[in-house]
Amino acid sequence: MAEGNHSTVTEFILGGLTEKPELQLPLFFLFLGIYVVTVVGNLGMITLILLSSHLHTPMYFFLTSLSFIDLCHSTVITPKMLLNFVMEKNIISYSECLTQFYFFSVFAISESHMLAAMAYDHYIAICNPLPYNVTMSYGDCSLMVVGVYGIGLISATAHTVCMLRLVFCKADKINHYFCDFFPILELSCSSTVINEVVGLCFSAFNIIVPTLTILGSYIFIIASILSISSTEGRSKAFSTCSSHISAVSVFFGSAAFMYLQPSSVSSMDQGKVSSVFYTIVVPMLNPMIYSLRNKDVKVALSKLLEKRSFLGR
Repeated sequence: MAEGNHSTVTEFILGGLTEKPELQLPLFFLFLGIYVVTVVGNLGMITLILLSSHLHTPMYFFLTSLSFIDLCHSTVITPKMLLNFVMEKNIISYSECLTQFYFFSVFAISESHMLAAMAYDHYIAICNPLPYNVTMSYGDCSLMVVGVYGIGLISATAHTVCMLRLVFCKADKINHYFCDFFPILELSCSSTVINEVVGLCFSAFNIIVPTLTILGSYIFIIASILSISSTEGRSKAFSTCSSHISAVSVFFGSAAFMYLQPSSVSSMDQGKVSSVFYTIVVPMLNPMIYSLRNKDVKVALSKLLEKRSFLGR
């Protein structure tokens, strides 16, 4: 590493998800399959929304952004993880490690706030439907998305700048399948108190604030749904929100388990399992959740396939 950083470590070894040789190949094919489904699903969702004019609404504008985040989030982590299954030692340079950590932080934090923005959109659509088009105008939605990415960039920059002050002397094996916050801290031979305080504060903000926004939105949404006299109306409203609730539950549950506890309390082996959910499984599941449980997406897909079939004749 550069002399100004006062470290003798120039590269790290990623420990991977497991050290059992008999599991390496099966896990490689499993996660390769998951990654292919993730890429196809999220690119497919983005393409479908862009090509279907009746999906050009605020809800699907946010969904396009979520699919982009999921695609990037998975791409930052999974390819390097796949290498770990087929190589004897998965070496990553110091600069590559911090770069991976930075972009992982950007997209993970952005996803939490994007899910909050989507909950607010549902709240406006169900609780205040008349001024919906004014409240959720294209300009306002664009500002919200820019704000989401802005929070992700600021938080990730703060985390990474704090990482630069750490000194790494001898230990070079990261007990994880990617360069994450706590596994990197464990290797430092300098004080990590500042990093842990900054990390806990930002993690609390980026998990608790979106969670409260989502909970607040759904309290009003549920109250509004219960006041609907029509059974069909209630069913439609619940159907609109069910996909989002599923995505939120998996993402925030696994992220909170990993980050909202001190490093002395958390088990890194448990953390790996938790990390698999929000870094690999969630980006794969989101397109499925929003397509399989959404009539508008199904209709748009069938129309697009019919159009391609007609043009192909």
